[in-house]
Formats: sequence, structure tokens, C-alpha cells
Amino acid sequence: MDVTNNGAGVAVAPDVLCLRTVIANVCFVGKPGTSGGEWVLVDAGVEGSGPQIRQVALERFGRDRPPALIVLTHGHWDHVGALAELCQHWDVPVYAHERELPYLTGRRNYPEPDPTVGGGMIARLSPLMPNEGINLGNRVRALPEAGAVPAMPGWRWIFTPGHTPGHIALFRAADRVLLSGDAFITVEQESATAVLRQEPEIDGPPAYWTPDWPTAKWSVAQLVKLKPAVVAAGHGLPMRGPELQRRLETLVTDFDRIAMPPQGRWVPEEQAGAPIPATPPTVSAPPPVVVPPMTPLPPS
Repeated sequence: MDVTNNGAGVAVAPDVLCLRTVIANVCFVGKPGTSGGEWVLVDAGVEGSGPQIRQVALERFGRDRPPALIVLTHGHWDHVGALAELCQHWDVPVYAHERELPYLTGRRNYPEPDPTVGGGMIARLSPLMPNEGINLGNRVRALPEAGAVPAMPGWRWIFTPGHTPGHIALFRAADRVLLSGDAFITVEQESATAVLRQEPEIDGPPAYWTPDWPTAKWSVAQLVKLKPAVVAAGHGLPMRGPELQRRLETLVTDFDRIAMPPQGRWVPEEQAGAPIPATPPTVSAPPPVVVPPMTPLPPS
């Protein structure tokens, strides 16, 4: 079910490359070569991965082809770690959902991870992960409301809250390629053993950092309706093949057992086994957090 690794990332489609940065993936979307038009980077990996990302971009697109922009599925630390470095090197704008902007403009921090969800060593160590927002200043912009993605013709963003208030996925209908971010992932992220081995499996969002399970469940159902042919998630190897849709449908129908942890401070007992609503639940957000002043990046 996984997609073959080409040595410098995983080729998801001829114009989509998925690259692992320690524990989180980034995607390069655009025709390879020195004259292939615009390309876009999706997410920005963990801190310290900037040189790796820039090297792959150089090899794939050439020295004179920086990305047109960077799109974020969400703003957790392992998806924005190299963002400041990449923005300053390439001098490009960043796009995210409007509900994610408070965490990207220094106005709000994410809730602290919940190590009580169980599942393995990474979940137990999650309190060591930074939950602070970042401040991109006026470099970050809200995605267009209609679903179009700048510089990504044929793609649209899908609102998939739950893991974070402004989480999105990206979908291209022409070949049914889905970049799911952390709405659902393809590895058991709570387990250090599974992450090290990169054992492919369909799982819900990382449990230690998902504060709204009813909404996360709704979001997964919306993505499964798209019937993706290939998926590149924020964590784990890309997956495709006849088993992919079956496993996704199983995730939806058995979400409470497969994805939702048996315990944790964000697990509402009254939601266990609840049907998936036709419309999205009210998207919850943690109360405002006083954030120390931060110096924004220079404007693009």
C-alpha cells in the first residue's frame, strides 16, 4: 500500500514529493525541473530541517526556482519548525486557514499536549514538545474562502478542524491525491517503535495533541468521502492501492476504537459511539493565552 521511495523523498505523483523530516512530513507540489512553473511547499517540518528541505528543493527545481509560497496544514511545532529559516531564505508568503492565524501571529498558544492518552513513549514524552505559537507578522495570509489554493491550480483546501481549530487538508480531484496533514495519519504516532519503523497503518490524528475529538471525527469522514487514490499524511509513509479506501472507511465507522484514546483530558465519555453529524460541530478553541511579545519576521 505504500508508495516507493525514490531516495530523496517519496514520489506521491509525478509532481508531488513527500519528504520526511525526522517525525513529520513536508510535500513539494509542482512539476520538477528548472522550467516547470510555480511550485509550493506544504508544511515546514521540524526545527533544524531547513537545510534538508532546501537541498531537496534545489535538486528538484533548480537554484533559481524558489517556491511561490508555503501552505500550512496547521501550526504545530513539527510542521512549522523550519518556517522562519525558509521564509527568510526564500522571501515567500505563508498561507493558512483563518482560524489558524492566531497561532501564527503571536496571539495564542496551543493547549499543552496530554500524555495521559497512552499508546507509547512519544505520547508519554509529549509534555516536552513546545506548544507555543509563532509570530509570522504580516508574512502569513488567510487562504481564500472559496477553497482555491494560490499557485496550486486544480487543488482545493478542505477544512478539517479538530486536531487544531484551523487545520486543513489539500485535495486534487483530477488524480484524487490527498495531503491529509494530521487530520488522519499513516503511522501510530504515539508509539516510538512504530514511528522508527514507519509501519504503514491508517490512524486518527496524534492523540496527545487533539483537543476536539467529535470535530476530528467529522473531519475524517469528510476526507473519506473524497475517495482518495493516494494519501500523503503529516506523519507516516504515503499510501495507495485498493486497501486504502477500505481502511479509511473502517477508520470512520470504528473511529472511537481506532483513533480516540480510551482516556485523556480531551476524551468526552458522552461522545463515545456518537454518530457523525451532517454538519461540522462547533469548532472549539482553547481560551486565549497571554503570549510574550515576539518579534515578527520581516514582511515579504
